Amino acid sequence: MRAGLLVVGHVDPKSRHIAGDYPELFADLLGPVGIEIVPYAADEGQLPESLSECEGWLCSPSRRSVYDDEPWIRDIEELLRDLVARERPFVGICFGHQLLAQALGGRVERASEGWGVGVQEYEVVEAIPAMQPAARHFSLIASHEDQVVEVPAAARVIARSDYCPAAALAVGERAWTVQAHPEFVPDLADHLLAGRTDLIGAERVAAARASLTRPIDRDLVAHWIAATFRA
Repeated sequence: MRAGLLVVGHVDPKSRHIAGDYPELFADLLGPVGIEIVPYAADEGQLPESLSECEGWLCSPSRRSVYDDEPWIRDIEELLRDLVARERPFVGICFGHQLLAQALGGRVERASEGWGVGVQEYEVVEAIPAMQPAARHFSLIASHEDQVVEVPAAARVIARSDYCPAAALAVGERAWTVQAHPEFVPDLADHLLAGRTDLIGAERVAAARASLTRPIDRDLVAHWIAATFRA
């Protein structure tokens, strides 16, 4: 199956030697579960002519904020509303999670607690059909300062943590999003964190880097994404 990846940002060039940019990261994540990644440079205006070009759709992370005043962000919001209205399979990651929430009337802003980084555990509060194998909790690498602070009426929270109450959302039966990064691997996260001490703070960076030895559920979430596209 083919998944169209709306590329809205890029891995820091200084860290790309570890695992590549987002198209490579998502190909490594989803290739083992039978999903081929088709990248679209959405932040450069490249959008699909038809939502039937791929069996499902993903929206990548970005170092931009969804509330930035960029025309391409508004264009992708319109595309996401169309995806939901047509009930096309969609999974949004980090920026993609926030952007779908904003596109549907939710609110995104800087988290009052500061950056969420390192391996984080999330509680599943509603199991959607794609979540097979089922799990009550899952752990992924997080890297974000913004988060969804007001959930749109059309969405429901399906996973949470104390730091991030709206950590994953579902809209209808074929679209869901997650704040954390299933595509990240520990070596990449560690290299990114090492270069962001001044931005995030030395104490928080040290704790986040130490957390990267904990198990993460990349493979589990990859199966959830694949199940979404095959439903």
